[in-house]
Amino acid sequence: MAPESRRDRTLAGEEITSRIASFPGELHDVTDARLVAEEFLFDLARASAPSAPEHWDDILLVVTELAANAVQYAPGPFELRLRRTFDGVHVVMHDTSTTEPAPRPFHPHSGGGGIGWHLIHTLCDQVSVVTHGQGKDIHVFLPW
Repeated sequence: MAPESRRDRTLAGEEITSRIASFPGELHDVTDARLVAEEFLFDLARASAPSAPEHWDDILLVVTELAANAVQYAPGPFELRLRRTFDGVHVVMHDTSTTEPAPRPFHPHSGGGGIGWHLIHTLCDQVSVVTHGQGKDIHVFLPW
């Protein structure tokens, strides 16, 4: 894990924090990605508190789901990028698979998963997937 902290002053004098972290793609990296996101949110909250308390948890849940999907469906390294926007947080998850995520049926009694992609679409203001020769980038925007 190699987080880099960057600061940008593009919004009318407000300091905007961003964070980039790379992971080898092992199971424990899901937790590590969540910890990087939590550290980012702590830094962000010092400058600007979330407009609703649940936004904090929503961002952590989405990062966890994206990281878990990267480990499960795109073996290999993945990268997490977090950036403050004017009214929210932009999260980008890069992984090595060129296959776009697709919703799966959710069967709550079988315990076989299938809810993550639905959760991401429910919690995020925007979701987009950009594929390229080195894999894909999943862009999500969440309120803050």
